[in-house]
Amino acid sequence: MIRIKSREEILRMRKPGAVVASVFEAIAPMMRSGISTGDIDRIAHRVIVDAGATPSFLGYGGPEVRPFPAATCISIDEEVVHGIPSDDRFLEDGMVVSVDVGAYLDGFHADAARTYIIGDVPPRVKELVEVTEEAFWKGLEQAFPGNRIGDISAAVQEHCESHGFGIIRVLTGHGVGRELHESPNLPNYGRRGRGLRLQAGMTLALEPMVTLGSYDVVLTSNEWTFVTVDGQPSAHYENSFAITNKGPVVLTV
Repeated sequence: MIRIKSREEILRMRKPGAVVASVFEAIAPMMRSGISTGDIDRIAHRVIVDAGATPSFLGYGGPEVRPFPAATCISIDEEVVHGIPSDDRFLEDGMVVSVDVGAYLDGFHADAARTYIIGDVPPRVKELVEVTEEAFWKGLEQAFPGNRIGDISAAVQEHCESHGFGIIRVLTGHGVGRELHESPNLPNYGRRGRGLRLQAGMTLALEPMVTLGSYDVVLTSNEWTFVTVDGQPSAHYENSFAITNKGPVVLTV
């Protein structure tokens, strides 16, 4: 079931969206060599709690999945999503690090992700990170009432593949609101004119997950983290947004 939000509900979603944005402001200066992913997670957790919100990811799970143990997902290099923070894992020059954050406040969730470059990386890896972010905005340009899910998905795919990068198939964006993950799924690949028709009041999280090589991934033994099968680095960029009659409104910037 698609949950259409009222104007008042969309305004309420701006609150957790602002909390998520403030997390990225707080951790951006920490994204340097020598910092542990555990330290980054603790700062993010503190920012969320100090704002009166709850981390959306902490304890997230289900009957077949053990609860996620942290406030953030921190994924490095070949890790695509759902990397688990640790006091034993430190950032190093040359790494590509994505941080995924969710916050719950006033009855609603917001969800976003950013990818950071640590020190110097090859030009092609830098391009990967830049194109991944650009792909989000290309997709967002299609998020108008009357268009279809496939219009968003195709825009993301076309932009990334035009630069020779791989688009993850098995992991998608999603609806977001009263639940962290709501219907519909929002793939990063597809065909224009296909899929569910977009309506004002839909709230979605679009999250291009893009690789330097193959788009195939595998789930690791920790039951959470997905990695590229060829060991090539990946990048991740996400925002939650609302579809309105005047166009899309991003809630996590």
